[in-house]
Amino acid sequence: MINIEKSNTKIRKNIGGNVFRNAYSGKKVLVTGHTGFKGSWLSTWLLKLDAHVVGVSKDVPTIPAMFDELGLAGRIRHHQADVRDLAAMRTIIYEERPDFVFHLAAQAIVSSSYADPVETITTNVVGTMNVLEALRQADHPCVAVLITSDKCYDNVEWSWGYRETDTVGGKDVYSGSKGAAELIIKSYLHSFFQAKDNPVRLGIGRAGNVIGGGDWAKDRIVVDCMRAWSEGSTVEIRSPSATRPWQHVLEPLSGYLTLGVALAEANDLHGEAFNFGPRAEQSRTVVELLGDLGRHWNFTRSEDAYRITGNIPFHESGLLKLNCDKSLFHLKWEPNLDYAETIRIVSEWYYAYYREQREMYAFTLDQITAYECIAGERNRIWTKL
Repeated sequence: MINIEKSNTKIRKNIGGNVFRNAYSGKKVLVTGHTGFKGSWLSTWLLKLDAHVVGVSKDVPTIPAMFDELGLAGRIRHHQADVRDLAAMRTIIYEERPDFVFHLAAQAIVSSSYADPVETITTNVVGTMNVLEALRQADHPCVAVLITSDKCYDNVEWSWGYRETDTVGGKDVYSGSKGAAELIIKSYLHSFFQAKDNPVRLGIGRAGNVIGGGDWAKDRIVVDCMRAWSEGSTVEIRSPSATRPWQHVLEPLSGYLTLGVALAEANDLHGEAFNFGPRAEQSRTVVELLGDLGRHWNFTRSEDAYRITGNIPFHESGLLKLNCDKSLFHLKWEPNLDYAETIRIVSEWYYAYYREQREMYAFTLDQITAYECIAGERNRIWTKL
């Protein structure tokens, strides 16, 4: 376990005052999609950083949901609104006047994009446009980090990582929607946010294959495993050989927060996109991932943990990974956890929830603190003043 008690005592005492240069302490931070999996983790971390968190989401997307299990509705200022509603977004951003915006709201499930392509495209493209338009009209100082996806790239299944300058687009609706969102961001940047005296600074974050406790979205392999195993049943998998660079949710979030600080401190990265992904050695097939997760749930035989169906109802990429050299060079950001640590803390969150019935807000804060302590020990840039 990534254990706080085993972390260096001096680092543990001082880490809270150093994280992200205290840039978020006392600041108003608006998170779209705050009721989702990544949004809930980000909101919790921002609360730990003493930020005033404002959330915008049209609903709570799953049952159960991390947002509910952590009681976040009572800890932040919550707006129920759809990012596709320009009038609502205009009003919220104008009245709240946030110091930072993290735009995470999206239709993020590939299978759902086949079932309802219109919702996927309007949410991911028009929703992004509305956030930008609301920022343009509000015209107040603000740093906005806009989150798209690694699937924004036109994936040709090559073996090296995609760079921020590679072509965006995709063969499926979800990838196309993310590529289109990138084009909208670029056009708004050059049309409205390039003046030297413009108060808004924009950055783009791209990440994918994020796993972690508290995710209950459909058609995600870790979620399917945890649901099945908590009920004592096996899980069905459709693409056992699909290879992904698995990363814990806190990894890209540390990148987004680092980017937000960099944009707040200087204007030289305004409009730039950054990949946030794990090291190449963290790439594993779905079968390898399930085997490693299963060991933490005390499975000794693979047939007890999963079975392969071969039923692939929609296109899925076989290989997709990111080149994160730009993030390392400009932001000095690098991933924090190795693969074994990632698997361990994901398993521990769900085990605490399903088997131990722990109080999950405190448990989640403990995992964030442990992550910060490990980052401090490993001299990650965002833990230093």
